[in-house]
Amino acid sequence: MAEQTELNYEGIEQLPLKSYTEKAYLDYSMYVILDRALPNIGDGLKPVQRRIIYAMSELGLSASSKHKKSARTVGDVLGKFHPHGDSACYEAMVLMAQEFSYRYPLIDGQGNWGSPDDPKSFAAMRYTESRLSPFAKLLLQELGQGTVEWVPNFDGTLQEPSLLPARVPNVLLNGTTGIAVGMATDIPPHNLREIVSACIRLLESPKVTLEELCEHVQGPDYPTDAEIITPRAEIVKMYQTGGGSMRMRARYLREDADIIITALPHQVSGARVLEQIAAQMQAKKLPLVEDLRDESDHENPTRLVITPRSNRVDVEQLMAHLFATTDLERSYRVNMNVIGLDGRPQVKNLREMLVEWLQFRTTTVRRRLQYRLDKVLTRLHILEGLLVVYLNIDEVIAIIRNEEEPKPVLMQRFNISDQQAEAILELKLRHLARLEEMKIRGEQDELAAERDKLQKILGSDRRLKTLIRKELQEDAEKYGDERRSPLVERSAARALDETALISAEPITVILSEKGWVRAARGHEVDAGSLNYKAGDRLLASAIGRSNEQAVFLDSTGRAYSLAAHQLPSARGHGEPLTGRVTPPAGAGFQAVMLGPADKRYLLASDAGYGFITRLGDLYAKNKAGKSILSLPKNASVLPPAELTADDGLVAVVTSDGRLLLFPVSELPQMARGKGNKMIGISSAGLASREEFVKGMAVVPPKGSVTIHAGKRHITLKGADLEYYIGERGRRGRKLPRGFQKVDALSAG
Repeated sequence: MAEQTELNYEGIEQLPLKSYTEKAYLDYSMYVILDRALPNIGDGLKPVQRRIIYAMSELGLSASSKHKKSARTVGDVLGKFHPHGDSACYEAMVLMAQEFSYRYPLIDGQGNWGSPDDPKSFAAMRYTESRLSPFAKLLLQELGQGTVEWVPNFDGTLQEPSLLPARVPNVLLNGTTGIAVGMATDIPPHNLREIVSACIRLLESPKVTLEELCEHVQGPDYPTDAEIITPRAEIVKMYQTGGGSMRMRARYLREDADIIITALPHQVSGARVLEQIAAQMQAKKLPLVEDLRDESDHENPTRLVITPRSNRVDVEQLMAHLFATTDLERSYRVNMNVIGLDGRPQVKNLREMLVEWLQFRTTTVRRRLQYRLDKVLTRLHILEGLLVVYLNIDEVIAIIRNEEEPKPVLMQRFNISDQQAEAILELKLRHLARLEEMKIRGEQDELAAERDKLQKILGSDRRLKTLIRKELQEDAEKYGDERRSPLVERSAARALDETALISAEPITVILSEKGWVRAARGHEVDAGSLNYKAGDRLLASAIGRSNEQAVFLDSTGRAYSLAAHQLPSARGHGEPLTGRVTPPAGAGFQAVMLGPADKRYLLASDAGYGFITRLGDLYAKNKAGKSILSLPKNASVLPPAELTADDGLVAVVTSDGRLLLFPVSELPQMARGKGNKMIGISSAGLASREEFVKGMAVVPPKGSVTIHAGKRHITLKGADLEYYIGERGRRGRKLPRGFQKVDALSAG
């Protein structure tokens, strides 16, 4: 029920603000949905596109005519049919002319109409020229044949078609995108031959299922040679629901050592892809790539060259990473929302769209045939009247010469209609020649045959379907082409771990006493002979690969990890480690470890407690590191010992010259903690720092232990070494005289 309004003393209608705003926004919403953003299922065009195509046809800009300035077309569209902004109108025109945007362009342009790298780089409309493409004929060919309704333009001075009589389902062929109020549309383009094949199947078997239609429509067909990698089941589901997504992937080939990208996904800029790859290279996140360049030209519209760093680079892994991290692989939303024949927007599945378009096409063809039949019947009627002239030529001439109003006399004398009498009166004298009677009778025969044919088609649904099918086949044969976007099922690409992208080169990581770190190539590096800053010297070094994580242990038992390939070069003094990690105040670095994640180390404190751990368990995700080794009071961290065998022995020596060896298997493997007691030390001795662990090492089977005390050293092996083997946690045995004050222990 309409809301009652009041008129004030000035005769102005008064409405509550709530009611006015609701109605105004609803009206605006409906306008955007129905008259701006969504295409009609009949011709697949939005109003602005339809008006551009129609205005160009009215200007005589057919595919066989000369090009005219685009500003001329835009001016006609704005002045006669579409009173909106010229830039928006011109952009809609440009889109229909770009071969990389439209699968079957409707406009043939001359000049700069943009490029795949920058579709918005087109020249102004005063510079470009345009005309309709041959394909646009399929939308306009039947326009003047009574096929569609005509409506007044915005100011009521002209008539414009409400729809164009499309001979093919353009809504699926070129697709469209649009954002309305509360809804949007994203219809992908398709191949003409596939869509026509599905339409013919539907004409022949109206009960055909959507799955059977998908035998003809393999999937969308974008105006690019890139691959559609969406699985077949997902494509069928997308057609069943009218929504979903499509995934496209660039195509590449190998040319010597280079990777050549030959096709990019729809609406992806090659320059943008190069920027994305270059950004990873600058951030040192893509060390597998050495060079990058664009060799695209007129002969090769897309030719991006990627040069791997070496022949050992796994190209498939590298490309999988690039697919996952750049626009070389891209998803496209599908939402087949169109304005149906009932004038309402709705998301339709593939079968519903084809069925409804065929209804539109059937109605259009029926109207075209009826329009032609009416013309034929009218002409036959006039020809019958003209024959009267030739059969009674002298009498007709006499009536015309002598009567003041010959028309009613002719109608009464010869029993003819008003229309026939009018045609007789308008007849030129030259048409009274003897041969004209033969021409009329010949035309009568032709038109009578055409009349019978038209009446048969209009009177038979089967004949009508046959005609529609024949016309669809002819159009597909003339304008159709092979599929451009191949359908190749591939799994979605996944970005590689940063370490997997890095070439595994031998590397030595060097840590100085003052906490400066650097990395040198190779394992044959004499770390002690390198140059150090004044007052600094070597603390520890570790060998491994450049794609591994270097782990640093500080004096509080915290571990920090850094990618080895990101460490500074050993050509200089390196960098202070505190610039990359943040240890607690007063903490110093004690050791560096490097190797695969499953490499094992023995971590211990000089209080005599220790445990086995994996290097991977020491990796820290943040700068603050993570606590690994719990230290008893007054205890310090010992340099970690690498584990080489499960059946080795742990050698532990104390500051007062006691040595104990026990099997590695007696220590637990842990991710963090204090560990188990390795050698017995009195708490009083530890508290006063009179006794503590001076060194430890892992001794391989049949190995030896070397003890250093001042300038003296002793090497124990065989039976001499077995003398010191005991149970874990015992006090151990005293070393020979002269080794009561041990400086270091090493295993060999």
